[in-house]
Amino acid sequence: MTARRAARRADALGMLAGVALDAAFGDPRRLHPVAGFGNFAKIVERYTYADSRRAGAAFTALAVGVPVAAAVLAQRATRGRPVLRTVLVAAGTWAALGGRSLRREGGLMAGALERGDLAAARARLSHLCGRDPSALDEPGLARATVESIAENSADAEVAPLVWGALAGLPGIVGYRAVNTLDAMVGHRSPRYARFGTASARLDDAANLLPSRLTAALATVSAPLVSGSPARTAQIWRRDGDAHPSPNSGQCESAFAGALGVRLGGTNVYFGRAETRPTLGDGPGPRTPDIRRAATLSAAVGLLTATLTVLARLGRRKGTFLTDSVEEGALVNGQRG
Repeated sequence: MTARRAARRADALGMLAGVALDAAFGDPRRLHPVAGFGNFAKIVERYTYADSRRAGAAFTALAVGVPVAAAVLAQRATRGRPVLRTVLVAAGTWAALGGRSLRREGGLMAGALERGDLAAARARLSHLCGRDPSALDEPGLARATVESIAENSADAEVAPLVWGALAGLPGIVGYRAVNTLDAMVGHRSPRYARFGTASARLDDAANLLPSRLTAALATVSAPLVSGSPARTAQIWRRDGDAHPSPNSGQCESAFAGALGVRLGGTNVYFGRAETRPTLGDGPGPRTPDIRRAATLSAAVGLLTATLTVLARLGRRKGTFLTDSVEEGALVNGQRG
């Protein structure tokens, strides 16, 4: 077995182990690496912030570049040490994934609504999205939850694995860094309207493929929630580009089609209202649809894990980044 093939095998096994750890335990309860990265990013922001897009681009490059460089060095250091490499990739994958936690939050929301406890349900919504829950009733909370499960199935599960398949540990770490920065600064508040532009655009680019894979796998999995793949595909094609986000609409429209519900409408974010186009046909989601959305999300996650692990295992040549790093050819730009 060549060194490169052994490295790919270690990556694939590490990704599989990380998926298993997330499925078994969810997010690490203490000392979560993503929280550590968030603290690092706050320090970088402190020294780079200015109300300009150029400053935001510098912040994004530095905040993403440092952990990616560390992952590249770790990948080089474990060349020829497959067991250690597997452990590192497993840890990185586990830290980057959030599928179990996402579905657990969906289940807790459904449970609160099933009990008729609107106060508890409103309190839980902040674990899923940034909407103001104070005026939301059961249908409003159900819609917010289903939309969050759809969108975060891509962010928390599909995208880290896709980038792991494409670029190994640096891809996993880099994606989670980009996505975390988008959550921190990629919104249109007065402070971040310009500074956060680079982070938001980079996150959009990083999710172009994962969001569409999420929609495709939701389409295939539609029968698990009594949906029609043909109808799901039709709604995805019709409504996927209606959303203001280039990626969220792909996931949400496919989930809407598979579940047979209508998503979209007016969302209130603590004083700021946004009206989104409707996605899908049929009634708005209700509490039982939350559990159906979680089932669909789990199916998408399982299919993604299978496809991406096989892709990483079966690649005969890696990406330019991983090949160059593995062969130590970054200086002269030659591929191994």
